[in-house]
Amino acid sequence: MFDLYMMETCPYCKKVLNFMEENGINCNKIDINQKNNEEALIKLGGKRQVPFLVDRERNIQMYESADIIEYLKTVN
Repeated sequence: MFDLYMMETCPYCKKVLNFMEENGINCNKIDINQKNNEEALIKLGGKRQVPFLVDRERNIQMYESADIIEYLKTVN
């Protein structure tokens, strides 16, 4: 299962979400506008940047929409 730290207004997050939707990839959307989610993101990744993907099955974490999409192509 994937966790995607994101903000609804972020165009890079929308890019990743659109790719996931088009390819039938489910994720747990975590909006960092909620303070506890923002704190969790910083604790995990070290910075407040979205999108941030967590692949819990493979213990992979990454920033950058293009990198996330390329990764999702390999695991889908």
